[in-house]
Amino acid sequence: MPSIEIKKGESLEKALRKLKTKLRYEGVLDEVKKHEFYEKPSQRRRKAKEMAVRREVKRRRDAE
Repeated sequence: MPSIEIKKGESLEKALRKLKTKLRYEGVLDEVKKHEFYEKPSQRRRKAKEMAVRREVKRRRDAE
């Protein structure tokens, strides 16, 4: 579990922002969202294929 150090006098909002940033950087939030609902294997494959197509289109667009 990621942890952060809170300095003396640091506001709670700032500490939460630091924690959320660290969680996002380490991919914890993405993992939680991925496991939030059951996704059938066929849906996972379809999503992966769509992402691959998007990456290829973007790569070709950037190469021009």
